[in-house]
Amino acid sequence: MDIKITAKNIKLTPAIKEFINTRVSKIENFFDNIVSAQVLISVEKKINQRAEIIVHTGAKTTLTASAVESNLYKAIDAAAIKVEGQAKKVKSKAKARKVAKKSVKEVAEINPFAEHMMISQNDVKFSVIKQVEVSPMNPEDAAYEMERLGYSFWMFLDEDSKQINLIFKRLDGTYGLIKPIKKK
Repeated sequence: MDIKITAKNIKLTPAIKEFINTRVSKIENFFDNIVSAQVLISVEKKINQRAEIIVHTGAKTTLTASAVESNLYKAIDAAAIKVEGQAKKVKSKAKARKVAKKSVKEVAEINPFAEHMMISQNDVKFSVIKQVEVSPMNPEDAAYEMERLGYSFWMFLDEDSKQINLIFKRLDGTYGLIKPIKKK
């Protein structure tokens, strides 16, 4: 792992450099594909010793932590502990995703339609609820607006039928249009 150290308002001694290298390299025990790390150390108002550690991984994840202590070594250690905690969390989430994906695949092999039946009503969680103002437009204008904003779907008010419609981009590059009808 490539470790870059930047010191501000403090002299970077070989002892500090060695401590940073050994402490930051221990993060590799918690996370496999670390590409590089940046360590920023500084002294603020002669009493606060600040350490910030930024770790770049091959999975395009950046872990960042900082700590302020009265002792520089304590600050470096506290920031490293925070980064290790983040690395453990990212690694456990990746493992959970892998296990969940594998179990869905196994169930889907047994019953190809089971994948759609696996979500019970108690498992549905909304991370974002967004209120959207719908504008009257035709499907072509809706497709243009969707592409302009970089979305994969767009809800709009059809100017002819005055009903809410949904346009979406299909995997083959064509568009799909969902028009509501009354249930018989």
